[in-house]
Amino acid sequence: MYNAFVKTIELADGRKIEIETGKLAKQADGSVVVKMGNTMLLATVTCAKEAKEDVDFMPLQVEYKEKFAAAGRFPGGFMKRESRPGDYEILISRLVDRALRPLFPDDFHAETFVNVLLISADKDTMPDALAGLAASAAIAVSDIPFNGPISEARVARIDGKLVINPTFSELEKADIDIMVAATLENILMVEGEMSEVSEAEMLEAIKFAHDEIKKHCKAQLELMKEVGKTEKREYSHEVNDEVLRQLINEKLYDKVYEAVKTTPGKHDRHDKLDAIKTAFVEEYTASLPEGAEPNTSLIGRYYHDVEKKAVRNLILDEKVRIDGRKLDEIRPIWCEVNYLPATHGSAVFTRGETQSLTTVTLGTKLDKKMIDEVLIQGSDQFVLHYNFPPFSTGDARPSRGLSRREVGHGNLAHRALKRMIPDNSPYAIRVVSDILESNGSSSMATVCAGTLALMDAGIKIKKPVSGIAMGLITDTESNRLAVLSDILGDEDHLGDMDFKVTGTENGITATQMDIKVDGLSYETLAQALEQARQGRLHILGKILETIDAPREDLKPHAPRIEKLIIPKEMIGAVIGPGGKIIQDIQAKSGATVIIEEIENVGGVVDVFAENKDAIDKALKMIKGIVAVPEIGKEYDGVVKSVVSFGAFVEILPGKDGLLHISEIDWKRVEKVEDYLKVGDEITVKLIDIDQKTGKLKLSKKVLIPKPERPDNPPKQDNDQR
Repeated sequence: MYNAFVKTIELADGRKIEIETGKLAKQADGSVVVKMGNTMLLATVTCAKEAKEDVDFMPLQVEYKEKFAAAGRFPGGFMKRESRPGDYEILISRLVDRALRPLFPDDFHAETFVNVLLISADKDTMPDALAGLAASAAIAVSDIPFNGPISEARVARIDGKLVINPTFSELEKADIDIMVAATLENILMVEGEMSEVSEAEMLEAIKFAHDEIKKHCKAQLELMKEVGKTEKREYSHEVNDEVLRQLINEKLYDKVYEAVKTTPGKHDRHDKLDAIKTAFVEEYTASLPEGAEPNTSLIGRYYHDVEKKAVRNLILDEKVRIDGRKLDEIRPIWCEVNYLPATHGSAVFTRGETQSLTTVTLGTKLDKKMIDEVLIQGSDQFVLHYNFPPFSTGDARPSRGLSRREVGHGNLAHRALKRMIPDNSPYAIRVVSDILESNGSSSMATVCAGTLALMDAGIKIKKPVSGIAMGLITDTESNRLAVLSDILGDEDHLGDMDFKVTGTENGITATQMDIKVDGLSYETLAQALEQARQGRLHILGKILETIDAPREDLKPHAPRIEKLIIPKEMIGAVIGPGGKIIQDIQAKSGATVIIEEIENVGGVVDVFAENKDAIDKALKMIKGIVAVPEIGKEYDGVVKSVVSFGAFVEILPGKDGLLHISEIDWKRVEKVEDYLKVGDEITVKLIDIDQKTGKLKLSKKVLIPKPERPDNPPKQDNDQR
């Protein structure tokens, strides 16, 4: 038997979210089932009793998985079973991870595993908006130390109205789509996309989501109390040496402060800081009793604390950053387009020590990304891929497959640009950003380089987009803060916020924010957004100095697509039995032909080739198939057969007409074979269509000047007669 506990959260529109525990997966440290409608998520958390030796970070792993059976579907592929996580599952896992990770105690280092499974799926309910709530609730009903609870909520603006956790169908009409994570008191994480909205509109949406999240957090606190898990386990995962900590701070702080203040280059600064640490280790080791070894793990941890303190104080006290910039100053930027002449579009975007080499490739509808998730099926016309090789940071290590970070950063850049792709673009478009150097804001460099490369390719994007990463340094004791524009990697790592904002000159298109401190006010967020807007516009100006508008035409070697609309009833005629006709068109023209039936439009034919001649030839053949013969029109035809009374001429694909012997020439024609043979290409005129049979009557002689009849023809002698 089981003893279940249930809490219910009611949304404004009457829908309900239920959190149930005590029924499933009871051997996990904590487990819950979160239900909304017919959608159910099972979340579990397990945690090791002790931390591994010398671990000084939070080894948290979050996995979100969707079961195909939840929606009554078979997985694709030969094995017919779920395999490695798809991009969608990875992105949801990251959303949950980023919200949970900052709230575990700083000295808690036991391996912790959070698993969220979609076990039942209502086809119009979006489960990703419930995953954060489920994960937090599982931790809440466990004895694992956690400074939560938290929850996540999606907020969308649909027809001017903000909506919590909209359905799939509702979201299609949204001009704001963001996911917000928060505790009862503070915002933790924001991620989403928008249609050029203002900073004030985005803040309003965040506040709206937070009001909903507060209800989720209160429900978890009530559930925690009912289950009896308000007291968490005791732990001791760190061994500290306060004497050593004090020694490092006293001996090294001034040296570190001077190093970060006077060494702007990333690698030079890191080398100097490493040298300070190495010299201390040597000196400290020499001071130890013979045979004693220093605790390098503790030295590394305490030295990192000194670095963090020095960098933060430099910024707060002197308003100077570690690379010498002012707080709102953007690093030097240089851009170049058409760097790779053989690609369909390319660009280099370099900002400080961060550089992206980005390419654009154009394809047909056959090149679209196919999507086959549990609840999402279809295709994506525009894709963006982000690659972060180890050499971009000077690391000497192999590159082992695609990382979750690469998936996440690529998704952010994709969301920043996708609403600017023209709605009527016939191309499948792939943007690839290869990060060649990295010192912060590489995803934002990808957005800028993507804009440049798309314009270089001749894609008529609606508006250019730029992006910037903002940072924050705070000191609550002295009530000081500094908002930083265009942050470095060290400023991200040692700071309190990473806030990425992308947009056009008119508004925001995407955002991603991770906040690492409690009590960040909306006034501070508003300040960061305004500073980000000014930075974005500065960067956009640099982009437009390089290329101020999309190229008028595609590159000469880029493939071309022509679109043709044909009547719905003619689709079969163009395809032919078993695809025979369309295959023949492709073989003879060298073009790729794709036909798609669209409701209320007809047949949409895309003709794709790398040269205009191939496209023109294919279009001519297709137009011939769907054309309706017109009396009085001239046609270039081919003689298909010759008979005693004339010849049958194909004037359109599959449409033959009779060229009667009397219509071949003005002179009397005795034998058709003397004038025509099978395969001859001739020009004829359609002079009549039989109304009953539909047979076509052709003439060649009407296109020949009629000879004048002489007034006095000469007499012929007997031999001539």
